[in-house]
Amino acid sequence: MSRIPHHTERHAMERIGWLRAAVLGANDGIVSTSSLIVGIAAANAGHTAILSAGVAGLVAGSLSMAAGEYVSVSSQADTEQADLERERRELADQPGAELEELTDIYVRRGLSPGLARQVAVELMAGDALAAHSRDELGIVEHLAANPLQAAVTSAITFAVGAAVPLLTVLLTPPSALLPTTMVVTLVALAVLGALGGWTGGAGMVKPALRVLLWGAIAMAVTFGVGLLFGQVV
Repeated sequence: MSRIPHHTERHAMERIGWLRAAVLGANDGIVSTSSLIVGIAAANAGHTAILSAGVAGLVAGSLSMAAGEYVSVSSQADTEQADLERERRELADQPGAELEELTDIYVRRGLSPGLARQVAVELMAGDALAAHSRDELGIVEHLAANPLQAAVTSAITFAVGAAVPLLTVLLTPPSALLPTTMVVTLVALAVLGALGGWTGGAGMVKPALRVLLWGAIAMAVTFGVGLLFGQVV
């Protein structure tokens, strides 16, 4: 007798938490640090001043990203825990009402009332809180907020992204610093956008163009500010 081969599916949603933090951190590191370097270079600052500002931007940005992600995701985690605790109390106090609520959810998703009730009964008999957290609250285990993971990922990837324009400053003669930094930054952003899109299974061209556009805008604006500031001072 032939056996149907085991079919395993892997979806990008399983890694959306760390992927979001990684792409955001690296993108922010590249854009903010290169924009800072371009702005200071446009103001006719010396090579040492430009490098020092870039290093300071890397350190401050990494810490800021880590703190911001930790606070933001912690708030999300607190909300999720509060919702779960409220659901736990409702399951203990009003199990019948919660059964009807879960049944109605499955009916709205297309099941017949009889089958919807049977599914709700069986799921609640196994793990009622898990069933309600998933289907009523939309809290899925692999998508649940993880503050520490988001903070560490953002800090590391910001530093890696910021290292790209910093290395450009170190390796480029002062006379070619501005155009080289801009070109390297745009190439790095295109690669990052394409990689993020590919990893998330969403295509490569559109994400690459998106980060290229905003990176170019950021550098153009800071270049203009630095040029204006250099002329005024």
